[in-house]
Amino acid sequence: MTARLQEQFEKTIAPALVKEFGYSSTMEVPKLTKIVINMGVGEASQDRKKVESAVKELTAIAGQKPVVTKSRKAIATFKLRKGVPVGCMVTLRRVRMYEFLDRLVNIALPRVKDFRGLSSKSFDGRGNYTIGLKEQTVFPEIDYDQMEKTRGMDIVICTSAKTDAEAKALLKGFDLPFAK
Repeated sequence: MTARLQEQFEKTIAPALVKEFGYSSTMEVPKLTKIVINMGVGEASQDRKKVESAVKELTAIAGQKPVVTKSRKAIATFKLRKGVPVGCMVTLRRVRMYEFLDRLVNIALPRVKDFRGLSSKSFDGRGNYTIGLKEQTVFPEIDYDQMEKTRGMDIVICTSAKTDAEAKALLKGFDLPFAK
């Protein structure tokens, strides 16, 4: 079973990247390696049930059960002790990764209020791209009536590209709407 975007990558995006960057082999073409979705739950240090609702929502969005992340050290000003749950994250690979990217580009991003495109400055220098969403309600899997609170999330798209230019060309091939 292959995802629609995976077939698009093999048939159109990879040959276009070979032509654009002059790769000698198709193995040099950058690929998506994984997508990491992270949802921080700051108020979880006082109420542990908040993490459970975040886990439920992230499971609905990603289609895979997330890992609960815990604090590494104690910070007194934030009333945080070591080992307290502070969020959840999920790593998507292969078919689930392509299906999530398809839903993100075609369903979730068009539903963002006042959306003017993604920033070109969110690359890390090694070919990875980070998107920050202010609320999880842009995904149709989230039922607005049953959610407790709007929470933001970070979506990191990891690629095998060596430079930001290669990664941007790859992500443009997947129709990510970059701002002009």
